[in-house]
Amino acid sequence: MTSADRPATRLATRLAFFVAGFGIACWAPLVPFAKARLQIDDAMLGLLLLCIGGGSVAAMLATGPLTARYGSRPVIVASGFLLAAILPFLSIAATPLALGAILLVFGGALGSLDVAVNVHAVEVERASGVPLMSGFHALFSIGGFAGAGLMTLFLSLEVDTLAATLICAAFMLAAMLVARPRLLATRGAEDGPLFVRPQGIVLLLSILAMVTFLAEGAMLDWSALLITQGGLVDVKQGGVGYILFAIAMTAGRLLGDRLVARIGDYRTLLGGGTVAVLGFAVLLAVPVAPVALGGFVLIGLGASNLVPVLFRRAGSQSNMPPALAIGALTTLGYAGILVGPAGIGVVAKAVGLPAAFWILAALLLLVPLTARRVTRDA
Repeated sequence: MTSADRPATRLATRLAFFVAGFGIACWAPLVPFAKARLQIDDAMLGLLLLCIGGGSVAAMLATGPLTARYGSRPVIVASGFLLAAILPFLSIAATPLALGAILLVFGGALGSLDVAVNVHAVEVERASGVPLMSGFHALFSIGGFAGAGLMTLFLSLEVDTLAATLICAAFMLAAMLVARPRLLATRGAEDGPLFVRPQGIVLLLSILAMVTFLAEGAMLDWSALLITQGGLVDVKQGGVGYILFAIAMTAGRLLGDRLVARIGDYRTLLGGGTVAVLGFAVLLAVPVAPVALGGFVLIGLGASNLVPVLFRRAGSQSNMPPALAIGALTTLGYAGILVGPAGIGVVAKAVGLPAAFWILAALLLLVPLTARRVTRDA
């Protein structure tokens, strides 16, 4: 058994994914407190929230080359510890400028961790010889549930925001301390390029990741408005759609490795993409609440294993160094999450929100339509 295939190494990889999901989810319940503390309006808050995305994208662009040169372990360790260390400062920033700077660093740490841990996951999966990526990504989702739930619990019990973030940061630091000695200590090629322009199959994989992440972002930002405006549920139950989607996606990823081992990457992309598009059709075309809400379940199940497979294919292609390919895929994927929801808003203003979701479903059709090429060339 190689060091990459040891159970301890798999545990470390799962912990790193968990920390990434946990950290970003801890911030979400703090947003109203930050707005009240700084006495800012929605426009200023929106600009501040962009700092997370800006920091993430900038760090992702740098992390691919750094990981290709020095290996994933030092980047995971540095970004994981930084993410935990910066979290408490989000609860005490006294000015919009200070919060913006902290969010920029916070986003940078998250972006670096996302790229490096996916590079590490590809190495661990390759050494094991069996699919593992879906299970690794499931830990990100579980970390998100845990982080948002724990922070919400503390705040509902009127625990001071600084104390709450310090406790959550302590959990993250403990997880990173357990993971650190168990991560792979590999190094990249010292003389390799620090930048390779994405092309060919890597560009296609990145576009598919962007579309898939866009669908996930739409579920988070627009699904409640879609089903409440359509009269499917009351405004107070607007979040039920995303809850169903998130549960289905997490369940799909927990079962995904066994599914991929059984049917392969091609059928996973073909079947998963088709089921997700079918979910959009059910959601948009059937105006009966129980059936339409079932569309969220289909979208979550169908999309759950698309991104893990795309990461696996990026790690196995030969057009460019795997670390750079994964960096490009992650960066464009996050662009889908960051820019996509705003684009949906522009389209919805012009043609209506249901039509915008139909366009999104059409874009998602790219996944099953290109599944054969992706799994043949990558």
